[in-house]
Amino acid sequence: MEIRELTPEEMEATRDIRARAFGRLTDAEWEAALRRSRPVLAAGRQFGGFDGDRIVATGRIHDMTQWWHGRAVSMGGVSGITVAPEERGRGVGRRLMTEMLERCAGFGHAVSMLYPATTRIYRSLGWEHAGAQHKIELPVEALRGIAAERVPVRRAGPEDAAEVAAVVGRAHASAGDCGPIGWHESMWPGFLDDPNEYCYLAEDGFLAYRWAEGNAALEVIRAVAASERTLRALWAIVGSGSSTASTVKACISPMDPVLWLPGEREKETVRRSQWMLRVVDAPAAIEARGYPEGVAVTVPLEIDDPQRPGNSGHWRLEIKDGEGRLERSGADAAAVRMGARGLSALYAGVPVATLRRVGLLAGGDAGALSAAFAATPFSLDYF
Repeated sequence: MEIRELTPEEMEATRDIRARAFGRLTDAEWEAALRRSRPVLAAGRQFGGFDGDRIVATGRIHDMTQWWHGRAVSMGGVSGITVAPEERGRGVGRRLMTEMLERCAGFGHAVSMLYPATTRIYRSLGWEHAGAQHKIELPVEALRGIAAERVPVRRAGPEDAAEVAAVVGRAHASAGDCGPIGWHESMWPGFLDDPNEYCYLAEDGFLAYRWAEGNAALEVIRAVAASERTLRALWAIVGSGSSTASTVKACISPMDPVLWLPGEREKETVRRSQWMLRVVDAPAAIEARGYPEGVAVTVPLEIDDPQRPGNSGHWRLEIKDGEGRLERSGADAAAVRMGARGLSALYAGVPVATLRRVGLLAGGDAGALSAAFAATPFSLDYF
């Protein structure tokens, strides 16, 4: 199988394999998918696996950042992984994902993230479960009562792409968030041009929502703000739909401040879509990430990463003043030992005690690592 970048002219040929893998798209849905794929194609990030002139597999790598304790880490968002049904079970998927991992490294991404349709193949190549996209149902009536000052808020469109990207990034940075992704600016015009989504922009906040369930419910795609007054103003816009909608389905973080705004809060229905993380370049990932203030750790590590040999070997990890360093060192009998999956899970904040009990981390005195990498990762985007 030859794996190479796809051209715009070849995209139409991927529609059939997409339908066989995930179900058919309507013509309107397909046209929307093509529009959103243009920046990815232009950047050489849409790939196809060819058996002769026949496409038997596809995948793409989005150019993203991912926030960890308020710092943006270069991240390759892997999505659109498809393998023709008649080619499954022959190693095609593994070959494709091995190439995706190498391409992530070639693009300079320190980490990679994906939403798995199946877990086994991704784990075999070093990805591990890390966080989730959380969708929660809220009664609109509870949001209607949110007290809000008048804040300058305006409708946002494709021409606001750069400003929206900047505002969303500043909101995640100021909150010290862990896990949410930042889209490349080239992707935002397509999001802001969707006629079914209603977008609002404030100086320090952004809201995007749409109607759902035959206009009986509202679906909040993104509501982020750096200040209380803007947060209240944006959610008050959502709550104003209570005369028509009875419920709101919102994509939020598990500790989103909106959960503390309504006057009443008793039962909540939450749906989680799990995502997986892969450390691609260990020294770069450790250096780019943010860490909790007041934590100082120096630990010898021994990493075994067959797919990314540059990550393997003996290291000295040092974290202090919210920053981290991973430097080569000599062998140390007291080293904490882990493979690619253990390193990726630790990076995402999975506690050391959990990693030990599932065999992803061993040896050494690793207790302090839980505090150093503490995080409650989430995502507001499914891709």
